Amino acid sequence: MIELIIVFIWVSLFLALIRFVLGPTLPDRVVAFDSLSIIATSLLVVLSFYFKRSIYLDVAFIFGLIGFTGTIVFAKFLDKEI
Repeated sequence: MIELIIVFIWVSLFLALIRFVLGPTLPDRVVAFDSLSIIATSLLVVLSFYFKRSIYLDVAFIFGLIGFTGTIVFAKFLDKEI
C-alpha cells in the first residue's frame, strides 16, 4: 500500500516539475515551485515511515522551511516587479 502512495507522489512530483519548467508566466512557476517543495516534503515523510527512520522527518522539516522561505522570496520579488 505504501509503495502505491510513493508512486503517486513521484507522479505528482513529475507533473509539478513539468509545470515549473513549462509554466507560461513567472507566477505559474512560483506556484509550481511551492507545489514541488510540498510534494517533496510529503515524499520524505512517507519515506520515513517506509524505512522506519526518523532522520527523514528532520530533513523534511528543514526542507519544508526552505521551500516556504523560497516561496516568500519569490512572492516579494513578484510584488516589486508588478
